[in-house]
Amino acid sequence: MAISRDKKQTLVAELTGLLKDAKGTAFARYQTLTVADLQELRKAAREAGVTIKVVKNRLVRVALQEIDTYKETDTSLLVGQLVYAVSTEDEVMPAKVLDTFAKTHPALQLAGGFSGEGLAISEADVKALAGLPSKDQLVAQVVSQLLSPVHDTVNALGGNLYGLLDGIEAKATA
Repeated sequence: MAISRDKKQTLVAELTGLLKDAKGTAFARYQTLTVADLQELRKAAREAGVTIKVVKNRLVRVALQEIDTYKETDTSLLVGQLVYAVSTEDEVMPAKVLDTFAKTHPALQLAGGFSGEGLAISEADVKALAGLPSKDQLVAQVVSQLLSPVHDTVNALGGNLYGLLDGIEAKATA
């Protein structure tokens, strides 16, 4: 079924707005997925703060050309039927959502992505991004590493105090 020119312009404007604010975009081939599978993917993505779009690649190319950041981006990976996952909050979450869904639905195959800086990302890079911990987990790990010397110092000082107290108690009971 052909899409009217007005509908195409509306879709391109919507995509342009979404991609302009995107921190990360991932896309995957979905040829044999059912409508129920795509609804399940959309639900999982919505819970993770990711937007799922199924649009023609040509419309995505037009939208990318309207954004200064993406004008020089390589779009050669945009081939076949693709589902796009876009996040305006987290760079890793689109890749993570698609990769998690692909583990239970092998018909979904990661194909690539775009960074928020306008760089094309290969399939291997998208898989590597999907393997990263979430942003909150990374922040927690950094804070833990920063606090580690403080904990070590407190424990060392506490150990010396306990040793001093044990010595004083031993002298007092003798």
